[in-house]
Amino acid sequence: MGKNANGIGALMWGVAGLAMALATPATAQNQPPVRAESVPAAGAGDRFVSADLFHLRFAADPQIAPDGRRALFTVQYADRIGAPYTRLWSLDLATGKSAPWGSAEGIEGGGPLWSPDGGKVLYRGADGLMIANPDGSGARKLADLDDTNHPLPRMGARYVWSPDGSRVAFVSATPSTEPEMEADPIVITRYWYRPARGWPARFNDNKHLHLFVADVASGQVTQLTDGQYYEHSPDWSPDGRTLLFVSNHEADPDLTYNADIFTLDLATKAIRQITHTRGIESAPTWSPDGRTILYSGLKRQVTSSESNMEEPHAWTLDVASGQAREIGAGVDSTQGRPVWSPDGKSVYFTVQARGSVALYRLPATGGAAERIGPAPEARGSVSGFSVARNGTIVAAMATPGDLAQLYVFRGGRGAPTQVTSLNTGVLGRKALAPVEAFTFKTFDDRDVEAFLTVPAGFDASARGKYPLIVVIHGGPHGQQGPAFSAKNQALAAAGYASLMVNYRGSTGYGQSFANLIARDQDGGEGRDVLAGLDAALAKYPALDEKRLGIEGASYGGQLTNWLITQDQRFKAAIPWAGISNLVSHNYMSVYHDYLQQEYFGKPHEDGINDMLWGRSAIRFVHKVKTPVLLSHGDNDLLVNPAEDEQYFTALKDVGVEAVMLRYPREGHSMRETQHVADFLDRSLDWYAKHFAAVK
Repeated sequence: MGKNANGIGALMWGVAGLAMALATPATAQNQPPVRAESVPAAGAGDRFVSADLFHLRFAADPQIAPDGRRALFTVQYADRIGAPYTRLWSLDLATGKSAPWGSAEGIEGGGPLWSPDGGKVLYRGADGLMIANPDGSGARKLADLDDTNHPLPRMGARYVWSPDGSRVAFVSATPSTEPEMEADPIVITRYWYRPARGWPARFNDNKHLHLFVADVASGQVTQLTDGQYYEHSPDWSPDGRTLLFVSNHEADPDLTYNADIFTLDLATKAIRQITHTRGIESAPTWSPDGRTILYSGLKRQVTSSESNMEEPHAWTLDVASGQAREIGAGVDSTQGRPVWSPDGKSVYFTVQARGSVALYRLPATGGAAERIGPAPEARGSVSGFSVARNGTIVAAMATPGDLAQLYVFRGGRGAPTQVTSLNTGVLGRKALAPVEAFTFKTFDDRDVEAFLTVPAGFDASARGKYPLIVVIHGGPHGQQGPAFSAKNQALAAAGYASLMVNYRGSTGYGQSFANLIARDQDGGEGRDVLAGLDAALAKYPALDEKRLGIEGASYGGQLTNWLITQDQRFKAAIPWAGISNLVSHNYMSVYHDYLQQEYFGKPHEDGINDMLWGRSAIRFVHKVKTPVLLSHGDNDLLVNPAEDEQYFTALKDVGVEAVMLRYPREGHSMRETQHVADFLDRSLDWYAKHFAAVK
């Protein structure tokens, strides 16, 4: 598990390393600032160490002003005890200079949004929906914002300006009309009774998301929708008369995840459903001329609200005829949220491609897509972008040498220019470990790609010198690549190489490759990982086959749990939020539909539960010989901590050394920097202890 539209399952050591670990803004924790002496100083040497985590920053959410001269973006900081925090920065596109903007600290997500004339800026602050002048002065609250802990995917806008800039449409939660969830006794009737966020809540708060509109001048707020559905992802038509939004109007939306696109007439409040597919539509936006709607879509009838096997593509819908067209069909890979060019002639979206994430441009009428950048050999991962009227693009991009920084593509193509260097003071003096890609043949003669990170100054002639850690990605429909990974850099600093395998089911290699994992969890993809390990040991004799470790988060934790039942070579294992019992996981996870779409049926049907039990690590725990450091967030609702508790007890029963770490306040991914640092240090100690025992 771990890949979805709203990032609930973002993994701890994902595509951008620490960027994924710290990608969730501080919300529920409200951690206060702490004295500087409470934060470890950055490591003074040339090795990457846990103290450096507190001093790393990354850029995100770039938004170019209508005049094309400036851009706003967010910067996430980790230099406090507790969860990271975010503030706004500004960029002068002419000079390339950037600096903090206004006093907007504590951005809650969604990023900045310029008014159509560039005279105001919207952003979500700790107090609600904020509005300020272009220089950050005069900030005031436009409207209160509330949310729900319901596990609802949302990848569209949270707020949007009207075309004339006089109003703002936004999404907020309304109070529950259902029975009080803190009553005694608590009466539960909903299928989706578990929450996905909002610690320390134990149950779905039963609030619903609805559309509102605020008048900018008066501050008057009007609720536009109501009822038992969840509306989100609004976009304003160019004539200012209609709102697009996404909702699921199935008879019981809890039981069937089927999001469609709707319109709302602002004069009459009449709602019309404009897509009626069995697939999923998300993130719709109007074309500048109002004739076409652009959105991200899935076609399969059995989908999940958490992690989909099908790769989303860009679609358009002709408003007059209602005809939909999959314009992104020619790019066989996972496509990010599509965005119009300012003139409406082109569409931009990111594409996962062999461990990297590139930015593509496609004619709005369809045709051949053009890769804007980075070039394949540059190996960057674009996480957000903004397109100016003159074609200039500002993108947040991670590279092998750094977390995401801002880059500018002039004219929309060519080598980009880096315009922020937020981590020079930390990483500039570090000897960073290089990453090499290689392809190997797996058990059924398929090509699979892997990435090996080796310590700086790697001596290929020193036979058996370097221990090797297999680091498995989550999802399973995700990918790893060469972009900066704090964990892999720390492993390299300790003298270890690390291996990442984009096993079958991974994204970035086409839909048919992603399909290979269907009804086969802890099967072929595990064999891919072991084949990649064998290939790395054969290709690089300097790796020590007697000192092997294995780890992963979420689905990577599941595979770690499984592979140590199948292969006794590993001297130490560290699963984070790993599934040990696929049957119990299905019924205890907040996402009850995840395995349904992986196995094309509910687990009680067609012998699926028997298949799940037969591929559960706990079923074969008697075969484990590897010492295991189990780790989990106390408030994980995607993978229940009981998955660790079961495995821990079973490992103890069979006499295997096992330690269980539980991190308070943490969910499926780790947020608080001191926890990330602690886990890193404990991981290194675990490997050192068990590698030292190798004879």
